[in-house]
Amino acid sequence: MSQQLPVYLIDDDESVRRSLRFMLESYSLNIHDFDSAEAFFAAIDLSEPGCALVDVRMPGLSGPQLHAQLVQYNSPLAVIYLTGHGDVPMAVEALKLGAVDFFQKPADGAKLADAVVKALEHAKAHYQDNQYVKTYLALTPREREILNLIAKGYKNQEIADTLCIAMRTVEIHRSNLMRGMQVGSLAEMILIYGRIAEHLKVLDSD
Repeated sequence: MSQQLPVYLIDDDESVRRSLRFMLESYSLNIHDFDSAEAFFAAIDLSEPGCALVDVRMPGLSGPQLHAQLVQYNSPLAVIYLTGHGDVPMAVEALKLGAVDFFQKPADGAKLADAVVKALEHAKAHYQDNQYVKTYLALTPREREILNLIAKGYKNQEIADTLCIAMRTVEIHRSNLMRGMQVGSLAEMILIYGRIAEHLKVLDSD
């Protein structure tokens, strides 16, 4: 299923794009190519999952600059670098920025295709986390407060005592929480809350 997600190949060298597209399509990957970062940004929805295969050195925005903009936008697009001029410091910087992998041209076709499939799985998970965060942010402040206490293991009576509200009010909020988080069980809700905890810390620090 992940192979149906788009793979964006961004490289200013037409011959490289053509050969990589031919090679990656042989692995049933859904390839779209662009000759610049600017053309890529003008054409795609950054909030949707996929994989960006980016050349490091391009006229206009470079690969790292493109990647930095994706990070700034919290895009679920996973990034793999392709370069003919790679070195260790460059690869380290790319991975620190969150790149899934780093390849020197010419890349081994099978290894690159494997990396793209892994990147698409990573993008799917990031996209799902973004959806969970949106759902969480749609909760009322009181519902978020109660969710936080539930995640800490508080029982209804303890929550009521802590917030100085009636236990019946807690029960109503708890029921609304389940609907708001679109989950079928308390365990599922806590699992999702734990999964997005790091994202929420980043939002709180902004």
